[in-house]
Amino acid sequence: MQFPQIRLQSQHAQIQLSIKDATLEMQQPKADLSIQQPPAELSIRTTPGKLNIDQSQAWAEMNLKTIPQLVQDFAAEGRSKSLEGIGRRASEGAELMQIENGGDPLVSQAVNHAFEPMKRLGITFIPSPFSVKMNYQPAEVQVDVKVNKPIIESSINKPVIHYEKGSVETSLKLKEDLQIDFVNITV
Repeated sequence: MQFPQIRLQSQHAQIQLSIKDATLEMQQPKADLSIQQPPAELSIRTTPGKLNIDQSQAWAEMNLKTIPQLVQDFAAEGRSKSLEGIGRRASEGAELMQIENGGDPLVSQAVNHAFEPMKRLGITFIPSPFSVKMNYQPAEVQVDVKVNKPIIESSINKPVIHYEKGSVETSLKLKEDLQIDFVNITV
C-alpha cells in the first residue's frame, strides 16, 4: 500500500562575497647628503741651520797662512830679530869695552858666531788639537696647521605612502528554493 506523501525539496540561498584587498605601498627615498671636506691649511717656515768652521788657526799652525798674515808675521819677526840683534850687539860691545877686566870676550864671541844652533826635530805640519773652531746653529722649523671642519648638509625625504582601501561586496549567488511535490495522492 502506498501512502500519500509530501515531498519537500529545498535549496538554501548562497551569498557571494567579492573581496578586494586593501593595498599599501611604502617607499622611503634616501636622504640627500652632501659632504665636503675643505683641505687643511699647512704653513711651514724654516730658518736654515748655520755651520761656521774657522780653520785659520790650523792653517797658521801648518804654516799655510794668508798673505796679509804672512806679512804681519814676517814684520813682527823682523822687528823682534832686529831688537834681538841690537841687544846682542850692545851686550857684545859692553863686553869688549870691559876687556881690561879680564876674560877673553873676542874668543867667546867668535865661538858663538861660528856655529849655528842645532835645529829642533819634530813634525811641525800637524795642527794642535781643537785648532779648528766650529760653531753650529741648528735649523728651526715652525709648522702651523689649520684644520677645516667638514661641511655636511643633509635633507630628509618623507616616506611616500600609497594606500587603497579594500572593499567587500556581497551578492546572492543562488536564490533559495522550495519545491513541494505530492506523491500517491490518488487512491
